[in-house]
Amino acid sequence: MIIGENLTNMPWQDRPEGCQDSVWRYSNNPIVKRNQIPGANSIFNSAVIAKEGAFVGIFRSDNTAMEQHLFLGKSMNAIDWDIEHNPLPLYNEKDELLGVACGYDPRVCLIEDRYVVTWCNNYHGPTIGVAYSYDFKKFYQMENAFLPFNRNGVLFPKKIAGKYIMLSRPSDNGHTPFGDMYLSQSFDLEHWGYHRFVMKAEGWAWTKIGAGPIPIETDEGWLLIFHGVGTTCNGLIYSMGAAILDIDEPWKVKYRCKPFIFHPTEIYECVGDVPNVTFPCATLQDASTGRIAIYYGAADTVVALAFTQVDELIGFIKKNAQ
Repeated sequence: MIIGENLTNMPWQDRPEGCQDSVWRYSNNPIVKRNQIPGANSIFNSAVIAKEGAFVGIFRSDNTAMEQHLFLGKSMNAIDWDIEHNPLPLYNEKDELLGVACGYDPRVCLIEDRYVVTWCNNYHGPTIGVAYSYDFKKFYQMENAFLPFNRNGVLFPKKIAGKYIMLSRPSDNGHTPFGDMYLSQSFDLEHWGYHRFVMKAEGWAWTKIGAGPIPIETDEGWLLIFHGVGTTCNGLIYSMGAAILDIDEPWKVKYRCKPFIFHPTEIYECVGDVPNVTFPCATLQDASTGRIAIYYGAADTVVALAFTQVDELIGFIKKNAQ
């Protein structure tokens, strides 16, 4: 059971007839095309969140110079998106313009009275950028969370034992050939410590793993959907995995699903700038029905959508726990 708010207007599509998978695709994928805004080469690995009966997104777009920026998007149904044509401006707390958001793979999380965006920022290499907004009209950038090199900074949607919690994957300055998942804690969203190991890259995800969407609070613990990467003779494959973390000590893994829950098989997941990628960055969920919509980047080129039911997914994780 999902612990949280009802979201009855979230996107949903019933499981296709004959499908036995615990996670299934939206039939009209991809929902965001690669060139949906002027100058875009690709739009993918993006975050969405519900707000006041509608939906807001922070979208990653790489332009035709292969520069990476974040863009604000809005939607009434969380499928058809109106994405702004200019990158997201960032301000300091004196309301001075710092520049535009450069970086990639954003997540967005409502914590207490503000929406917090984390993304892979560049500070002499990849690290975790942090900014917040009260209304999605102005975004205030905070200090980077960690030293380089780090990726996949994902916040929990509430404090635990009085501290903010963030998952991340320490990395290097290139295409990291390694990567386990860690957890860090903070009293102010700027000074991070109390680091804890969470889980290692292994099994089908033997090369690296990284947290995906904001963890979902359930009566079984924190439901974590993550990406895992395997290296094959033909390159890398990015699939989705799932685990349940302890509700009070989320660095403790209660169950980790041995098989992946989602894998690139469709043409838009297998053909693009980076073939064979399904990279989850966001979910929408409805506590009243247990429905979950998963937003993922496909082939590092477009945004796609998949669905699952929380009880079914948790049951699959527990049945197939390693």
